[in-house]
Amino acid sequence: MDKISSIRGMPDVFESDTNYLAELNEVLSKIFLSHNLNEVNTPILEQTELFVRSTGVTSDIVNKEIYSFNDRNEQSLSLRPEGTAGVVRSIIQKKLDNAEHKLWYQGPMFRYERPQKGRFRQFNQAGVELLGFEEGSSDLEIISIVCDIFIELELEDSVLKINHLGDKDTKEKFLLELLKYMKSYKGDLNDNDTEKLNKNPLRLLDSKDVDLKEFLDKIQSIFGKYVEIELDSSLVRGLDYYTGLVFEAVSSNLGAQDSFLGGGRYDGLSKDLGGKEMPAIGFAIGLERLNLIKKHKNIKSNKVISFVTTSSKMNALAFKIAQLLRSHNYDIRLETNFTDASLKAKLRKASKLGAKFVFIMGEEEFESDTITVKSFDEDGYQVNMSFDEILDFYKDI
Repeated sequence: MDKISSIRGMPDVFESDTNYLAELNEVLSKIFLSHNLNEVNTPILEQTELFVRSTGVTSDIVNKEIYSFNDRNEQSLSLRPEGTAGVVRSIIQKKLDNAEHKLWYQGPMFRYERPQKGRFRQFNQAGVELLGFEEGSSDLEIISIVCDIFIELELEDSVLKINHLGDKDTKEKFLLELLKYMKSYKGDLNDNDTEKLNKNPLRLLDSKDVDLKEFLDKIQSIFGKYVEIELDSSLVRGLDYYTGLVFEAVSSNLGAQDSFLGGGRYDGLSKDLGGKEMPAIGFAIGLERLNLIKKHKNIKSNKVISFVTTSSKMNALAFKIAQLLRSHNYDIRLETNFTDASLKAKLRKASKLGAKFVFIMGEEEFESDTITVKSFDEDGYQVNMSFDEILDFYKDI
């Protein structure tokens, strides 16, 4: 019988692989909390119409990348390809679209695209959405959050590119002029560009407004000393979606597909999804790609302790003690090794795990209701403690 393999671009991930996700989520959540953001979690499965209306019927996401299927009621459902639409949908559904919200999220997303370095068909993203805030200070705050990520993770060889697509009125005026201009060249367009011209001409060109350069210069002057910021008039992100400031972070360490963060202002999305007018700006960051370029990689926690016994007759008492210890300090990874292996083998395994200490219960300790604490630090000290002393020691680690 043939073996069943995982779906291409959807890798199995073991704990040793996911350590970077825990590290990144810890760093990012700390940054988000420092900006007083609240976490939100939305389903990974949504009605397909949500993504058609948010990203646009002509977008590559809808046409090429979305994972969709009909359920038993013949309703078209899709695995979420991005997080913003679900967040805005949830705000509208809860009738909260008349207030301001500062939110962040993280979790798996799904897109059918060619797997490559740091890009998978199931991948993880973290994102920020500032909802209900007009253009101005919220744009500066979103760039501030991005800069904090650059600084905290020491993202070298990375650049933040910014541009401005103009507001809704600017885009509508530009659309009329663009249609008028492009119709005279319709015969010279290929099939793909002709389709864009018919369905959404803005996907052919980006809107440029020289009066907005002052605003972009302000972003550079405030944040330029922390992060390399480049004004890029060719930067065009989601023209069905964004109005106003757009930005993208790229790294020379990622190859041809060099972006790892992108976002912008999307003031019209709430109304497009059936809600009230609600100005908004946000961004999303790919965690697998971020992991490839962050400076500190695979930093193991120094809060690992191994608890070992030298005989199976001690295991019941040792498990009881381990349960008590864990209940008083969940920040520590307490590894219990109560197998029949030799003490030498258990100490070797503890060292390999990166344990800071080893708790040893041997015959002598078992008889005297004590535990020996052995340090793996350079001094390698060893001390015998009572059960009460070991509990106080564990609480304070």
